[in-house]
Amino acid sequence: MAHFHFKTPLTEADVQQLAVGDSVTLDGIIYGVRDANLIRVFDQKVAPPCDWKGAALLHTAPNVKKIGPGKYEAICVGTTTSMRMDRFTEGLLRDYGVRAILGKGGLSKQSAELMKQYGAVYLSVTGGAAALETLQIEEIEKAYWEDLMPECIWQIRFKGLGPLTVGIDAHGENLQADVQTQAQQKTADLLKQMGIV
Repeated sequence: MAHFHFKTPLTEADVQQLAVGDSVTLDGIIYGVRDANLIRVFDQKVAPPCDWKGAALLHTAPNVKKIGPGKYEAICVGTTTSMRMDRFTEGLLRDYGVRAILGKGGLSKQSAELMKQYGAVYLSVTGGAAALETLQIEEIEKAYWEDLMPECIWQIRFKGLGPLTVGIDAHGENLQADVQTQAQQKTADLLKQMGIV
């Protein structure tokens, strides 16, 4: 396993270097997205108000404090489960050129194939690491679509976000699926040893 340190926006060459299990640290702008703003983009057909070409998108709806017009201070920026936003993966990669999706719990096998097709990766954030993640923020630069608060689009500048684990690489390998398969096999073996099956 190798460690990589990248600055956003990411290129396809950046993500093609990565393999499942590698660790990644990111500097630069990362966009916070979640259900409500992705529904607006894809279901309501409203183009995002920022350029996502080469972007890293973090599944989040942060706890913030308003400190002025359009200005926010991070109180706690955690990560949410990605699977419920799985249906947006193809559009993000194909239509907007996103190179990395960051979240918890992984994405589907179909999304792994899409990562391979479009040259992108899924980076897993350790669950419960919101305090550390928040300390890695330099500034919340902008909040788009504030009417969706807290599920607006967040433009956040990070320094040293990570370490993140490559959960799906640009070759279609899927760490979460591998772990699930291993767990199912171990469960079957244990049930067999106990004489239940």
